[in-house]
Amino acid sequence: MQLFTRLGFVLVVVSLAVVSSAIRIAAQRRVTTTVTRLYTGADGRSHAEDTEVAWRPARLRAELDESDSVKVTAAHFLRWPRGFVWEGHPASKRQYVIIVSGRGEVDVVGGKKVQLAPGRVLLAEDVTGNGHTTRVGADEDLVMLLVPLAQEPITTR
Repeated sequence: MQLFTRLGFVLVVVSLAVVSSAIRIAAQRRVTTTVTRLYTGADGRSHAEDTEVAWRPARLRAELDESDSVKVTAAHFLRWPRGFVWEGHPASKRQYVIIVSGRGEVDVVGGKKVQLAPGRVLLAEDVTGNGHTTRVGADEDLVMLLVPLAQEPITTR
């Protein structure tokens, strides 16, 4: 009887180890990182497309991933007040726009709306043409981190 009890105990421990490993593996799945690119189309209007960040093993440590480097010129925060609407404006320069807090949306051609929420990353390249419309939600200010790009992106490898 003790043999069956010990065998049962070992079976339970092994089962828990297998389940635990499966949960860890599921938790390690790569989550994609999306950058929404705003650009001026041949029609002179702003368009939006989602692109995924291309990852590769990092030089810093084997467990980490990194993307290609992009040469930037500065970084600063910008706050737009709640309820603010800016109709038909192009981007002031090629830049990353990272939403820090607040909510809003960007309207581009065809009625497409790009939702703005904390963690959203935009690559604003629609520096010519009719531009896009940005609306800030009514509940709180929209805080952004603007990171202007240098003339030409560079890669590190």
